[in-house]
Amino acid sequence: MAVVRIEEMIYSVTDVEASAAFFTDAGLEPLASSDANRSFRTPANQYLRLHLAPSSGEAPGVEEIIWGVDDDAGLQVVHTELARDRTVERDAAGTLHTHDDGGYRIAFKVAAPTPVTAAQPQTNLLNDVRRRNRGVEPHGRPRPLRVIHVALDILKETRERANAFYTDRLHFRAIDRVAPMGTFMQCEGDIEHHNLLLCHRPDQRTINHVALEVSDIDEVIEGGNYMTERGWKESRRLGRHNLGSNVFRMFHAPCGGRIEFAFDMDRMDKTFVPRRWEKTPQHHLWMLKFPGDTDR
Repeated sequence: MAVVRIEEMIYSVTDVEASAAFFTDAGLEPLASSDANRSFRTPANQYLRLHLAPSSGEAPGVEEIIWGVDDDAGLQVVHTELARDRTVERDAAGTLHTHDDGGYRIAFKVAAPTPVTAAQPQTNLLNDVRRRNRGVEPHGRPRPLRVIHVALDILKETRERANAFYTDRLHFRAIDRVAPMGTFMQCEGDIEHHNLLLCHRPDQRTINHVALEVSDIDEVIEGGNYMTERGWKESRRLGRHNLGSNVFRMFHAPCGGRIEFAFDMDRMDKTFVPRRWEKTPQHHLWMLKFPGDTDR
């Protein structure tokens, strides 16, 4: 059995129209539509779904995360393992629904990825000429390729068992354990620096962010510019993370949490030795600064 990726993100929202407009501007493909529901798809065949919250008093946020498993046999292994100590329900489509130990609803289905071929960034440096006799074409707006990771805030009191649930029961690998902050985890069937971040520093249970991988640094910048032009509020300026190394730009999402445009994240194969940090390392290697800024 191997969990290989995020298959679906399901949000409970108080304003379907605003959330749908946000993901449309973020470049995802709109699908089914109704007054209470919207669906969007990435080129890699992952889905983001919006459901109207049952009560207008509820805060928007993630309702359920569906993880993709390698095959039917793997799905049965997940069922057998998790049913030992919690209720696991199988719906008519065969998807397993349960909860993790951090308080989130999670589900599992057989992954159905669509192969995506992304054009490699054509750069020129000294004698390494990859773009000849032509200029750079603008992106104009974001067109994400896939959902690459999700970050969830959890309560500090749950952090040990919440982490152990994923590492011991589902065989995620903790790539970076940051004692004061959280744990960056990699799916067993993937080599991304992280597919999941459980962050206990805020000491609350809420969606932190979902990262959408784009094709190059220009798209991070141009896509972010497009979002600001459309009126969406930036939550973190253009920068490059320390852990994971990805170039990022982040925006507040009306469905709760934030969306990150990400490019060039580290890949850690099975030869990589996981790290533990007793102090939180610097958040970013660099971030765009303006006169008067004091924080790096």
